[in-house]
Amino acid sequence: MNVYDTLEQRGFIEQASDEAFTRELLGRESVTCYIGFDPTAASLHIGSLVPIMALVHMQRAGHRPIALVGGGTGLIGDPSGKSELRRVMTRDEIEANVGAIGKQLARYLDFGGDGAILLNNADWLADLKYIEFLRDVGRHFSVNRMLAAESYRMRLETGLTFVEFNYMLLQSYDFYYLASHHDCLLQMGGNDQWGNIVAGIDLTRRLAGKQVFGVTFPLITTSQGRKMGKTEKGTLWIDGSLTPPYEYYQYWVNTADADLERFLSLFTFLPMEEIAAVGTLADAELNMAKSVLAFEATKITHGEEAARAAWKAAAAAFGSRPVADGLFPSSTIPREKEGGDLSAAPTVTVKKSSLEEGIPAFELFADTGLCASRGEARRLIAQGGAYVNGEPVATIDVRIGINHLDAAGEIRLRKGKKKYVILRSASS
Repeated sequence: MNVYDTLEQRGFIEQASDEAFTRELLGRESVTCYIGFDPTAASLHIGSLVPIMALVHMQRAGHRPIALVGGGTGLIGDPSGKSELRRVMTRDEIEANVGAIGKQLARYLDFGGDGAILLNNADWLADLKYIEFLRDVGRHFSVNRMLAAESYRMRLETGLTFVEFNYMLLQSYDFYYLASHHDCLLQMGGNDQWGNIVAGIDLTRRLAGKQVFGVTFPLITTSQGRKMGKTEKGTLWIDGSLTPPYEYYQYWVNTADADLERFLSLFTFLPMEEIAAVGTLADAELNMAKSVLAFEATKITHGEEAARAAWKAAAAAFGSRPVADGLFPSSTIPREKEGGDLSAAPTVTVKKSSLEEGIPAFELFADTGLCASRGEARRLIAQGGAYVNGEPVATIDVRIGINHLDAAGEIRLRKGKKKYVILRSASS
């Protein structure tokens, strides 16, 4: 299948500068395309998965992706989708983030040989001469048109700095540079980048006389209108040291029913004919499908071994059943019930002396992070949603201690049906 049709079928495409020609181009030859990644943190988060997955689909279809990390543009900061000026970062911070993000992208894309290309736009932007840049590039930009772009228009009320105003020029120059030096014909990105992409198409035509194209992706939110990757604990990172694979798995397994088919299409490589079956599932089979989503998404980001460990930990904690053989035959999720293994589960260690005294339940549920506050913990217990070793907590101040340790020296704390922590005793 033409990769454009693949992306469209899976829900990636929001807008295209020339849909018919882009589809034709991608169907008849190998095309170099690029997506930019903002190095404002040491890790990408799952909001970056849509563009990452799009590049992987492009590479799997025989095209050549460029993953462009914005070491140059990161020194300014993209105003798109932001209500205020980003924190100005030092060059050292940006360079460290660029290196970390490059390693993360290598988990998804093959950068070997004639494969994908990893670039840093600081390599060409940092040496630009300001007067020459204004004369050669800036003269092609209409201020009126720039102010009409959504990324700028929405900031006018709160204040748009001059340095941010230059961002569109620099991103447009990236497209021109990549088209000139790497024959890059397609830029892709989130729909909030549409104005920047169109500006780059125009600049490339003016400076290089070259026809290039743009495609944007929808900005993904959940069916409840929440931004992807925002949890009670904060942002969900793809770096396993910041968000452990088990927590990553749990985010996906708790997907709402209304989001399941869409997320399977976007965040896994399972065939669409298998994903389409989700519409006929209910109850236990629907939960099995969520386990498949969690397993496949975790496998793509953290590898199969980590995905299997997360699956085992979830099965041990919640007694979930293995996926039936007839569902998602392309998935490598375990099909037979295996022994529970909680080694991948979130754990908290407390002093043995504290357990000997006993810790009030409402304090324990707050201190281990299962509840955001002691007030929330009190409400949870009063409503019957707190469990210790599978048994409901009777009162808010019942003491949890040594007598609750199992044979392995652990206590299982659970909030509702889906969140739990393993409590372990320290020697002192």
